[in-house]
Amino acid sequence: MNFKKPKFWDYRGISFWSILLLPLSIIFLVISLIIRIFKSHKKFPIPIICVGNIYVGGTGKTPLVREIFDITKSLGKNPAFIKKHHDYLLDEIKMLRKTGKTFDCSDRKTGIFLSMANNHDIAILDDGFQDFSIKPDFSILCFNSKQLIGNGFVIPSGPLRERLSSVLRAECIVINGDKTKETLEFEKKITKNLGKKKLHFFYSKYKINNIEKLQNKEIIAFAGIGNPSNFFDLLRENNINVKKTYSFSDHHNYSEKDFDRILGDKSRKIVTTEKDYYRMNDKQKEKCDYVEVNLEIENKNEFESLIASYL
Repeated sequence: MNFKKPKFWDYRGISFWSILLLPLSIIFLVISLIIRIFKSHKKFPIPIICVGNIYVGGTGKTPLVREIFDITKSLGKNPAFIKKHHDYLLDEIKMLRKTGKTFDCSDRKTGIFLSMANNHDIAILDDGFQDFSIKPDFSILCFNSKQLIGNGFVIPSGPLRERLSSVLRAECIVINGDKTKETLEFEKKITKNLGKKKLHFFYSKYKINNIEKLQNKEIIAFAGIGNPSNFFDLLRENNINVKKTYSFSDHHNYSEKDFDRILGDKSRKIVTTEKDYYRMNDKQKEKCDYVEVNLEIENKNEFESLIASYL
């Protein structure tokens, strides 16, 4: 499924299109509520960690679940990734398989049962916050500091899969990016309605592992992810000399025509994201390299202790 989000989704405030599409957003919310009411909430005998979002795409779920996998392994556990199978998500599934055992099935409950049958004692859901057939033990919501909740409207008026009040179902929020005045106001907006509920906030940043391959070179960067501009900004923030960028829809399947366009200047190094790289064929992979990143969590010891308390 190739999807390029409309620009008005990230406008701060009301736009013509967000108002025009509002009736469809109301219908979307009603359908979601009906699904939630009639879905059974299955509790499993092993801990279920759910990493999800309410903003569509580009919030850093997959890097975070890989980090959580390593944390739970260090705690002596035998975790497994659970991913709902869709053909357009094969890039993310390949990324997870690179880290550890992954069960990608037509529904997440089947994946959890399979992980248990294979002696895994923790199931880590990459996405699934809106899957009401499962009752997680620990839910984390991911946000990006640059987009946060966009215009604040629900699909299709805005980028939200649910209303902001849905954060009350989570135990933890991880904001990828810098702590700014806007993110602190966002925290206040959420916490004022918490009541007695405790919600933990953490910040994370991407660290480029293979930065030496990118320094002192002229770079052409391309990406087909939720927010391509975030990838380009990451390169520039690390003083990478980005000469040109190309943006594609999320989960874009690259054609030879795309590469003919990108490879206009062969004297420059061509780079993309790891997620994009896994969608390419072998011939295309020979023409470019991907940027290796790790997710670094501020107050990581506190984050690890929080996860351990739910296992």
